[in-house]
Amino acid sequence: MHKERLLVEQTALLIEGCIRGDRQSQSRLYNLLMQKMFIVCLRYSKNREEAEEILQEGFMKVFEFIHQYKFAGSFEGWVRKIMVNCALQKYRTKKLHAVVNIDPATIENIGNENIISQIGTKELLKMVQQLPPSYRMVFNLYVFEGMKHREIAEYLKISEGTSKSNLSDARAILQKAVHNSLQSSQNIKQL
Repeated sequence: MHKERLLVEQTALLIEGCIRGDRQSQSRLYNLLMQKMFIVCLRYSKNREEAEEILQEGFMKVFEFIHQYKFAGSFEGWVRKIMVNCALQKYRTKKLHAVVNIDPATIENIGNENIISQIGTKELLKMVQQLPPSYRMVFNLYVFEGMKHREIAEYLKISEGTSKSNLSDARAILQKAVHNSLQSSQNIKQL
C-alpha cells in the first residue's frame, strides 16, 4: 500500500514536470509507461514497426495534452486511451477494410473449446496482428477495451451489425489459427 501511494506521488510529480515542459520529467514518464503502452500498441498494429509509430505518436499527444489531465482516475488509463485513439486514427486514415472468406465447415470443426488458453501470449499476439485491420480493431475494442458494439460502430464509423460480424469472424479466424498451431505443435511432438 505504501509503495502504491509512493508511485502515485512520484507520477504526480512527473506529470507536473511534464506540464512545465521539463524534458527530464518527460523522459522519466515515458520510461515508466513505455513497456505497458507498447503492448497496447502491438495489439492494434500489424507489426512491431507500426506499433512503434503508434507509441511515438501517442506519447507526443500525451505530452501535448498532459495539461488537460485532471488528476482524477488512473493516469495510466488516461494514457492508454490516448494510445488506443492513436491506433484507431491510424486505422481510419488507411481505410483498410479487408474482407476474409471463412469456411463455415472449418469453424464447426474447431468447436467451442477454449483452446486460446493453451498457447503463449506472444503467439496469440502474433495471431491478433495477422487479423485483417477491421477485424483486429473490433476484436481489440471489444475484448480489451470492453466497448459495446454500439460504441465500436460509432468509433469506426461502421454499422453495429458490421461490428458484431467482424468480431465473430475475428474470433473464428483466431480459433482456426490456434487450432492449427496446436496441431502443428502436436505433430512436432510425435516426431
